[in-house]
Amino acid sequence: MAKTLIDIKRTLDANVGKRITIKANGGRRKTMERSGLLEETYPSVFIVKLDEDENAFERVSYSYADVLTQTVELLLSESEEGDSEVALNA
Repeated sequence: MAKTLIDIKRTLDANVGKRITIKANGGRRKTMERSGLLEETYPSVFIVKLDEDENAFERVSYSYADVLTQTVELLLSESEEGDSEVALNA
């Protein structure tokens, strides 16, 4: 479980190219759930390439602070099939 922004970034850096599921707060009691590939990490944000058939747009980006403040919850898939997941929460 990541406790700092640096820990979150390091964890995501180690999992670039793997499947990820995102649960994001959409406001007004709405929660959006999306899945795709963790494409890239940058010093302040990370980019997820979404599954084409399920979403209207290609990519989304979130900051590491979103994960730290639990605005965004991440589930990293352990295998390519996505049968087991690890939660990355602060």
